[in-house]
Amino acid sequence: MSNFTESNGKTLRHTRADVLAAAMKILDELGLPDLTMRRLAATLEVQPSALYWHFANKQTLLACIADEIIDRAKGIGVGLDWKAATRAEAESLRNALLAFRDGAEVVSSTLALGLGANQAQARLTKALTGGGFDAATAETAAAAILHLILGQVWHEQQRIQADSLGVVSGTAAVTPEHAALGLPSNQAFELGIALLLEGLEQLAHTRNNLGTV
Repeated sequence: MSNFTESNGKTLRHTRADVLAAAMKILDELGLPDLTMRRLAATLEVQPSALYWHFANKQTLLACIADEIIDRAKGIGVGLDWKAATRAEAESLRNALLAFRDGAEVVSSTLALGLGANQAQARLTKALTGGGFDAATAETAAAAILHLILGQVWHEQQRIQADSLGVVSGTAAVTPEHAALGLPSNQAFELGIALLLEGLEQLAHTRNNLGTV
């Protein structure tokens, strides 16, 4: 916990968790473009420089937000086969991203810069290893599934936002239930995951057969 002393002599006490919670509220209500350190400082009634007690820069803050979003994904149940477990993890991650405005963009940028959100791929990898795949295959497949999740949710969130602003071209309105390529977004997502998992299983089968020749 840090003491933030303003120019008027007023001292406020905010924890790192307080700053993070305020940032996530701004993100959810206004979107990523409006999540600035200046706006965050104004919300907490401190000078912008006070925020750097807890976060070195905005990207570090966004990385912590990304980790928090991923952490809120519910864990899968026990006793599932590898396909069901992977689907459950993928759906849980998708729901976590959708729970926050611009959630996919925040997590994607954090991963691209190598600053955090690593648990997303780790959870998918763990689920995939239940299928008996070697570590390299499981990690690569997890990355492919994660890219599908991030891309699909990012697209969905952009379309929903555009529709809310009235700037979507064409006559079809875009809603959370109908946001991707003319299909309900959940159907497009489920089909993509199914194709990846079935393809992975077929690849493993082919490799096993070749290994016996």
